[in-house]
Amino acid sequence: MATYETEIHTGGGGWQPDEPLTVSIANRGDVVPVDGAPATGATVTWSSDQGNGSVTFFDEGSRFEGTAQFPGEGPVGYRGTLAN
Repeated sequence: MATYETEIHTGGGGWQPDEPLTVSIANRGDVVPVDGAPATGATVTWSSDQGNGSVTFFDEGSRFEGTAQFPGEGPVGYRGTLAN
């Protein structure tokens, strides 16, 4: 499981703080280790009534970049850094 401090980028507003994102994925093995972050190059995509997005992780999972769209809003740039 990994928690990220996030930012969104709107058309003319620049980068703005957003709510934290917590990632926890397991299948036959831990995709995201219980005590760590996703591997570099891992991509997570989600879609639900609460919004959708797709992010790719870099620098041993210490940051991600991608896009997101939340209910009633247009798509935005979405990035995050691993919280301490």
